Amino acid sequence: MESEWKSPAPRPAEPPDYNSHFVPGPPGAAVPPPAGTPGGLPMGYYGPQQPTTFPYCPPTGGTHPVQYQPGRYPVSSQSAPITWMPGPTPAPNCPPGLEYLTQLDNIHVLQHFEPLEMMTRFEANNKYDIKNNLGQMVYVVNEDTDDFTRNAYRTLRPFVLRVTDAMGREIMTMQRPFRCTCCCFCCPSTRQELEVQCPPGVTMGFVMDHWNLCRAVYSIQNEKRETVLRIRGPCSTYGCGSDSVFEVKSLDGVPSIGSIVRKWNGLMSAMGDADHFDISFPLDLDVRMKAMIFGACFLLDFMYFERSPPSRSSR
Repeated sequence: MESEWKSPAPRPAEPPDYNSHFVPGPPGAAVPPPAGTPGGLPMGYYGPQQPTTFPYCPPTGGTHPVQYQPGRYPVSSQSAPITWMPGPTPAPNCPPGLEYLTQLDNIHVLQHFEPLEMMTRFEANNKYDIKNNLGQMVYVVNEDTDDFTRNAYRTLRPFVLRVTDAMGREIMTMQRPFRCTCCCFCCPSTRQELEVQCPPGVTMGFVMDHWNLCRAVYSIQNEKRETVLRIRGPCSTYGCGSDSVFEVKSLDGVPSIGSIVRKWNGLMSAMGDADHFDISFPLDLDVRMKAMIFGACFLLDFMYFERSPPSRSSR
């Protein structure tokens, strides 16, 4: 006699129609479910209103039943997850959060492109991604400046940059005070300055601008304002079609111990604020000096490569 099995659970939706060349074989004999499985289901799986026993029939006519038809199911549109650099072990005499720099001799500073700045005259907070040569994220830098200050002072605005790591901890703060440029260009009170704090609230050093008739010249100073490194830029800081190289030099006459290179990105470099900096330094350089060279990159960006949106021509 034939028996009919009626499941108390509602019948699931029919699978999508497709042409199958699968030829079923003769029905196999019912096999009892293996020991340790409720109703032939894997351990730990219990469907809603599932009966305790159900005939277990292995697939016939093939070893792998068809589960999905290509092209008939939607693909997830989620973006790829961000890959962070593995966290290093704490190093002695290293400020917390700078352990990443002890393992690097090259980092990339990638500024986010803001299309609204090109279509409107509204200046937005700058955002940067800091990555290593493998493309792994090391830090994230966000500007923290109010709307009025950004849009009133534009590229001369005082700003605060906050550096955070993979866990969202603020490990470094960079502050630039406002300096009036209406006075004589060689007056010390008009020279630009950047203070680097690591951890936030503890001054690590300063990046100072120095007047020079031919090229950009800066000095990196410690917390006592003693000069420890110098930065020498090109005669033309904005080279159309070429990179702008700022050499980092020591005080003992070593030709170059590092560099800050603003990469030329073609149309993006010419029309929008989406700068790409390549920073290199010796692997065994003091981690505090690495952090100071890293901070100097942002002062250079605001002084030479941060352009205000073009003003609309008056009728």
